Amino acid sequence: MEQDIASIRQAIRDIPDFPRPGIVFKDITPLLRNGPLFGKTIDLLAGRYRSQKIDTVLGIESRGFIVGSALAYALGAGFSLVRKPGKLPYETHKASYQLEYGTDTLEIHIDGLPKHARVVIADDLIATGGTAAATAELVSNLGCTVVECAFVIELSSLKGREKLKPYGVFSLLQYDSE
Repeated sequence: MEQDIASIRQAIRDIPDFPRPGIVFKDITPLLRNGPLFGKTIDLLAGRYRSQKIDTVLGIESRGFIVGSALAYALGAGFSLVRKPGKLPYETHKASYQLEYGTDTLEIHIDGLPKHARVVIADDLIATGGTAAATAELVSNLGCTVVECAFVIELSSLKGREKLKPYGVFSLLQYDSE
């Protein structure tokens, strides 16, 4: 497994100063285009949840759709998505959350989760944790259980994990200073 993790880490490309100066963007597109390595990434995530009777994997816009749908397939679970306002065509539930300067909102279809579902929230990366925490709160408010929040990458120095303590976090890769 350590060799697989090292290969996954090697496939993540750093893009300095994107989307603004001082940010090092973790680009997963090289990982995604390597079919066997992307498959191994999903297998490693799925291995954590196979015995936990997951009903739905919930992907966070937008790279969470890629990771989440593949994870749902590997688990034989349903897949649903959380999006920014105005992107879903049917009636929605909403959750607003604080950003550094202002607020943002997420939406899920009113029928996006079965009643009392056991849910894994999936995304490519956790930074400050605000989006994932709002998603987890939305899931809980709908009467479902967040089994855990799963990420390929965690920027641990930004302490996003702390916002998700009630739900739990699993990440394949951790980076300290970016």
